[in-house]
Amino acid sequence: MASTPKASTDVPSIAAEAVLAKSDFDSTNATVVKGYDFNNGIDHHALLSSYATCGFSATKFGLAVQEIIRMINKKLEVPVEDITDFNSHTNRRLSNCTIFLGLTSNLVSCGVRETIRYLVEHNMVDCLVVTAGGIEEDFIKCLGNSYIGAFNLSGKELRKKGVNRVGNMLVPNDNYVKFENWLMPILDQMLEEQNSQGMKWTPSKVIHRLGKEINDKSSIYYWCYQNNIPVFSPALTDGSIGDMLYFHSHKTSGLVLDIVEDVRKMNNQAVTAKHSGMIILGGGLVKHHVSNANLMRNGADFSVNVNTGQEFDGSDSGAPPDEAVSWGKIKMDATPVKLCADASFAFPLIVAETFARYQQQFDQRLEKEKSLPKKAA
Repeated sequence: MASTPKASTDVPSIAAEAVLAKSDFDSTNATVVKGYDFNNGIDHHALLSSYATCGFSATKFGLAVQEIIRMINKKLEVPVEDITDFNSHTNRRLSNCTIFLGLTSNLVSCGVRETIRYLVEHNMVDCLVVTAGGIEEDFIKCLGNSYIGAFNLSGKELRKKGVNRVGNMLVPNDNYVKFENWLMPILDQMLEEQNSQGMKWTPSKVIHRLGKEINDKSSIYYWCYQNNIPVFSPALTDGSIGDMLYFHSHKTSGLVLDIVEDVRKMNNQAVTAKHSGMIILGGGLVKHHVSNANLMRNGADFSVNVNTGQEFDGSDSGAPPDEAVSWGKIKMDATPVKLCADASFAFPLIVAETFARYQQQFDQRLEKEKSLPKKAA
């Protein structure tokens, strides 16, 4: 009987070389992956700070926080009393960093509205760009409540009951009736001022006026009116306000809104900015409008996008920041961040780690500014 050959104990060299390949990596200045240790107790600031070294989207969150802090520090770098230049189109002082905040309407429909209101109440940003729904929903919430529902509620049954669904939130249609009753007399007055005083209305002037008329401290646009923060909505007719303008035109025609004056005003706010930062929540119109304004100055210095869009379909909504660099909308030496996340949970946490931690400086700055001349000498 033949003996069985003895099996080799040597690992095949090809396998060993593949699996045990030697690293050529210098870890001297590398960041170690590490998450939060709950043995240290519940410390939300420390928890959110740890995201930067956690990896994946958590690290993108940390990078977004760092980028916004750079915007804030640049803005606060020059004391407000040392700023003598004004933007002639907005009559706002030219701070060392003009911060543009763009957001889609769903963020006003949900509870992020209160986060946005906080930012403008404390004069932390210099310009808002919002879709039409994000304008009207703010005022509608001053007139009636929205409610938590569910994503899977029957549209047919809700329609029978006169209830509108926004994701997993419910808005009774009566709220829009209240909005019409509030808005129509204001539109009448605007038309009268146009005809008798030669008033030239733009979407931003309409929003400014409505912020004054609502006179409600829970409103985003009340605080934009109080702090003279311009709000641009180039598609203002694309929502309930558009419905009201349509109805009003049948009753009394002639009200005119000039969008050209607004694009000139917004673009000039970017052109005259000493430094520029963009925070864009969502995609579509607001993302492009803010970015395109910053093209006029050969790019923003700082940029953070928070959205769930992907780039494979070629949409601007999903385009990564590097595509904007190619167009001149973000500076070539900037460090832009895109956080792929739902802004309804991500943005309040970002604000908690950025603007909210600088509230005292912003409040002192706002109080000091109130004592200074409104216009340049």
